[in-house]
Amino acid sequence: MSRRRLTGLGCAVVLSVAVVSGISAAGGGLGSIKSQDLKEWLSYIASDELEGREIYTSGIGLAAAYIEDHARAWGARPAGDTGRYLQTVRVLGVKATSHASVTVDVNGETRTFADGQGVSFPKNMGGKQHFTVDRVEFAGYGLDAPAAGHTDYRGKDVTKAAVVWLGPSGPKTIDQAVYRRLLTGRNRYATEQLGAAAAIGAAAPPGSGRGGRGAAAAGAAGAAGGAAGGGGRGALPAADFTTVQRLDALEPPNVTADDAFFTFLFSHAPVKYDELKQKAAAQEPLPSFRLDGVRLTFNVDAEYQVVRTQLTQNVVALVEGSDAQLKNTYIAFGAHYDHVGYAEGEVDRTDNGARRLGAKGRVTPGAEDDRIWNGADDDGSGTVALMALMKAFADGPHPKRSLLFVWHAGEERGLLGSRYFADYPTVPIDQIVAQLNIDMIGRNRDNKTSEANTVYLVGSDRISTELHNLNRSANGALPKPLTLNYEFNDPADLESLYTRSDHYSYAAKGIPIIFFTTGLHPDYHANTDEVSKIEFDKMTRIVQLVYETGLRVANLDHAPVRDNLGPRAGRLTQ
Repeated sequence: MSRRRLTGLGCAVVLSVAVVSGISAAGGGLGSIKSQDLKEWLSYIASDELEGREIYTSGIGLAAAYIEDHARAWGARPAGDTGRYLQTVRVLGVKATSHASVTVDVNGETRTFADGQGVSFPKNMGGKQHFTVDRVEFAGYGLDAPAAGHTDYRGKDVTKAAVVWLGPSGPKTIDQAVYRRLLTGRNRYATEQLGAAAAIGAAAPPGSGRGGRGAAAAGAAGAAGGAAGGGGRGALPAADFTTVQRLDALEPPNVTADDAFFTFLFSHAPVKYDELKQKAAAQEPLPSFRLDGVRLTFNVDAEYQVVRTQLTQNVVALVEGSDAQLKNTYIAFGAHYDHVGYAEGEVDRTDNGARRLGAKGRVTPGAEDDRIWNGADDDGSGTVALMALMKAFADGPHPKRSLLFVWHAGEERGLLGSRYFADYPTVPIDQIVAQLNIDMIGRNRDNKTSEANTVYLVGSDRISTELHNLNRSANGALPKPLTLNYEFNDPADLESLYTRSDHYSYAAKGIPIIFFTTGLHPDYHANTDEVSKIEFDKMTRIVQLVYETGLRVANLDHAPVRDNLGPRAGRLTQ
């Protein structure tokens, strides 16, 4: 019933299943998306045999081969590296030597602060650039948290300005634990969400990450570090950061600064730094004002040396469009097929209970003997949803545009596969007109039965209002429309879901996206995220919604208009 073959993936040689029951079933179109297929495929993808699909392991290799075998059987074309379904993702460990600085001009008086001497740049600061910003805005705590009654940017346009904020702990009205993601992501919020040219903030609290490109890279470096070591001959030097992105890409500077820098910066301000610092330390309200007469010149300059390269793979397949012209443009469908793996440690049993040593995430009480994080919902559900979509489009009438399917590796390590694809695409990136991302669509949020008809949409209106409207039209055409909830599209979403899955790598390139999810639940990143808990009927309807949305975009005679109006379908709007 099956054949075995060898395939090199990451650092493992794996055995893969090549022929699967039902692999060549005819049909196609919306009606071919069936819950029994999703269950069959997910029962393998999230099985113990795949050992949690961690990056650089045989488990993720088995998953890639399973997807590849189905793509081949259904007639989808290879769209990875030349002639292959696999795209090699190069995960680089990099040493950085910084020559960066910020020069401050206050009413004609000038001082230059070098990296490490008054200011700190992230190790991965992007490519070399030198530019001056004439508009500098002080934004108080640099925080928008309307649910807590705090909005520093209300009525303030900081597009192309340099944003400055103080108070690493935020105001006293903010619960630091609840608002942790927003507090540590303030630089990134200013540059990536509000369009600021640069952001300068106070040093982050001990143990928290710095926002922006550097933070994502540093987090990936920490996660990958264990696999990067190597004893014996030629032990590898330590890397300052890990990245899959182009090292020469220009990034808005995300900087932190100390007292000397801020004292000079605010030396002619209506409120001096000493007073602002005292207010911030006491977590009292801070004013907001423009720093008149101030210019900032950023010299972003770092030398990078690659000291380590690790390899993993995206799986990429293509269903060619039917229109002679439009088939050269693409709608991309994406999901991540990796998860977090398994615990190497054993169960430690004491009078106080049992605990699993080396846990990869949360251990559900009573399930300590289960060492594998199967990731049925995260993101086994998205993985098999993409398979169903590929089969439906491959077997059915082909729309005008081509359909690109990308199973991203390493999402759990910092969006590695999608960041790599966005920087090193296998089709022209400017010909991708939209990206639909699926991550966790198999459950009800918090296991609530009231959520049985709900799917959460993130980002649908941020770049293209037309894409948002096409999606709503697609939902209305379903025999049983879903409840569309936009709560997580709120810029003040405490989980920051807009920045936490693979769609964000495409949105950062200006590509309109929609992120489909059913939200978090008690088994998120727990060892009990298993197939037995998946709501397959609901999941099937969500896949059908993605199909209908993609079909409309694929047959549109123009690319969805990118009006970039930002999030309007906000909190609890349905």
